[in-house]
Amino acid sequence: MTACHVRRLTRPTSLRGSNGVAFGPDGRLYVAQFLAGEIGAVDLATGDVEVVVPVGGPVQAPDDLAFGSDGSMYVTDLVPGRVWRRRPDGTFTLVTDQVRLPNGIACVGDRLFVNEMIPDGRLLELGNGEPKVLAGGLAMGNAMQLGPDGALYYPHMLTGEVFRIPPDGGTPELVATDVHQPVAVRFDLGGVLQVLSRGVAGIVTRIDLFGSGDRTLVTSGLSGLDNAAFDTENRMFVSSYAGGGITELHPDGRTREIAPRGFAGPYGVTVDLGGTVHVADHYRIAEPRDDVTTTELLPFAHGIAADGDLLHLTSQYGQVRTYDRTTRSVRTRANGLAEPAGIAVHADGALVVAEAGAGRVLTIDFEDTVGVLADGFGRPVDVAVDGDGRWYVSDEERGAVYRLDGETAVVLADDLGAPQGIAVVGGCLYVAETAAGLVVAVDLVTGEARQAADLPASPGRPGEQPALHAHGLPGVPRPFTGLATAPGDSLYAAAGGTVVHLTPAEQP
Repeated sequence: MTACHVRRLTRPTSLRGSNGVAFGPDGRLYVAQFLAGEIGAVDLATGDVEVVVPVGGPVQAPDDLAFGSDGSMYVTDLVPGRVWRRRPDGTFTLVTDQVRLPNGIACVGDRLFVNEMIPDGRLLELGNGEPKVLAGGLAMGNAMQLGPDGALYYPHMLTGEVFRIPPDGGTPELVATDVHQPVAVRFDLGGVLQVLSRGVAGIVTRIDLFGSGDRTLVTSGLSGLDNAAFDTENRMFVSSYAGGGITELHPDGRTREIAPRGFAGPYGVTVDLGGTVHVADHYRIAEPRDDVTTTELLPFAHGIAADGDLLHLTSQYGQVRTYDRTTRSVRTRANGLAEPAGIAVHADGALVVAEAGAGRVLTIDFEDTVGVLADGFGRPVDVAVDGDGRWYVSDEERGAVYRLDGETAVVLADDLGAPQGIAVVGGCLYVAETAAGLVVAVDLVTGEARQAADLPASPGRPGEQPALHAHGLPGVPRPFTGLATAPGDSLYAAAGGTVVHLTPAEQP
């Protein structure tokens, strides 16, 4: 297979992960996108999304937002630890850079409050001087809101609790316990507290604090809920850090899609022996069927390789883990690596990992002993093996693909544009040449490279490769275009916000 037919399995989303949401003065729903590094405005009537704060400006990792009384938008810039004000004319000023992982944010008249998403975090009021500490000891705070009683309500993500505190300070009061994985608190127009869960089932806990005291659960099926906003008709619109998009959630659990959900990346892709496609999508493992189906929320998933009932995963933050699909258990295989990316399984069951940040290819055996298979690379991104047991490595930095002869790396092809994912089919090594937006086929004998297919571009941004903005920003992964072999001498590629199936040109 050299020339390929390309078939998209999923539609891309214009909101690649959606976090904080708030209605702006113009009636549109504004959405912070941490992974994409931008803020969009959604027209709820059409679902159209306009990018109002693009990548490349002062805000790097927007996670939550709120609007002040003058129409200014305040944004928590999570990873750099900053809070910004965007005036109605579009200009930015820095409110503070003295907050650790600021996340939840709320405006009360002309007053501004934020909390920190860390253990032993703080809830702060920001003004012209030093931040005023209202409360400490937050067990990872997140999205908060002023309640009908004039108090600020906020979740403790680590302990499953909700607290409130007067805006002028005082002793925090516990108002709810045993709340399912709380990530955000919101009040509807009737004053009923809604606590969103970040779990797989998409649970919302409704607590009538100021009426009957009843507590009910709504299960939406929207994995990875992040935030919510109510319009003037008391309709609830929710975001998802895992699946993106914007969805209307009815009180009985019914949903209506406004802006479509989809992949946040995607990153690595693999195919198991039964032909099921599994995708590593940063916060989750997902399958590209019926759009995108979350099979497990598992931060942070980037490289992936199937091995029977096991899925082996890398995190660019330094981990290699094995997820057992039968028991839903996770075993850590290695920690503290330098940006591990592509992963594959050796014939003897050991794992082979491209350690991009250290220029090495590693092995991890059954006892979780880490060894070096080869080193001296620039930035190795992926690994693959052919039918004779020979290993291949893509080097994004040097624009080359190598064959490993023992511990010696021999150039198979060079002058490639940022090669990332690789896979062997027949007598060819297929390479995702991301700088050119192509999949190329490299003859394993001659090293000759020929174009096999175009990679999909990022949604709404023709020609942009890869999809996400992050290059070196702490806490945000670098893009990674994965390739995987499949039955029938075909391939799957994860790129451009979607997964595509590449089949030989002679096949339908």
